[in-house]
Amino acid sequence: MRDALALLACLACTPAAPADAPANAIAVDVELVLAVDISQSMDEREFALQRAGYVAALRHPDFINAVRAGTFGRIAIAYFEWAGTIRDDAVIAWQVVDSKESANAFADKIAARPFRSFRGTSISGAVAFGAELFNGTAFTGKRRVIDVSGDGPNNTGLPVTTARDAALAKGIVINGLPILISPSPTFSHLDRYYAECVTGGPGSFVLPIYAASEFATATRRKLILEVSGIEYPKVDPRTIRIDAPIDCLQGERDRRFFSDPYFPELDR
Repeated sequence: MRDALALLACLACTPAAPADAPANAIAVDVELVLAVDISQSMDEREFALQRAGYVAALRHPDFINAVRAGTFGRIAIAYFEWAGTIRDDAVIAWQVVDSKESANAFADKIAARPFRSFRGTSISGAVAFGAELFNGTAFTGKRRVIDVSGDGPNNTGLPVTTARDAALAKGIVINGLPILISPSPTFSHLDRYYAECVTGGPGSFVLPIYAASEFATATRRKLILEVSGIEYPKVDPRTIRIDAPIDCLQGERDRRFFSDPYFPELDR
């Protein structure tokens, strides 16, 4: 699989127009990529909650009803796990969901994945990789959405705003599910960071999770909003708990003891 940094370098260039869909492309209401954080900052409890939240949301009747209520009554969905890098076996390939059976089949694939974690948190790599997944699909979607969940700021690879802006230029919407169940004492404003530095595009939104009890409900609500296209108020960063300006490079600055060729000035 191509290196995530190479994908980022490509995305940072002037974006090309999307390739035409094949003549026999399947029309769907949304092409949805789920990008799930498995970095080492996620403890086993958070892993289990995150996994169970996605599996339960995909199986829930409200999600399936939302899919069926669309213009075409079906969506295309893909899933991958990310940390500082994205490994060859991290991806669950595109699948059409149009029924209880197909939704359960996709949920089964997620549930069967082993728990594991890796070093680093490259949200920029996840966004770049997710944007690449839309290239050459067998679908033509009314909307293309990357759904990013995570519990920390970008600290590896290009700045997250570079990858975000490149994806937005391609017409991709990025939504966020920041997890603040066990927030870092040095980075407790992840909700506002996601709102200002990670997400974007028409109708984009952030749904923070502050307690374990909120995970299943928030994940289900997020997926229903994404497949239905219902407008949801994007979290206003001015209302989120902290008045100081957000530094979209704080994660990289906090990791100043590590060598990163994209941020050599941070290692001085």
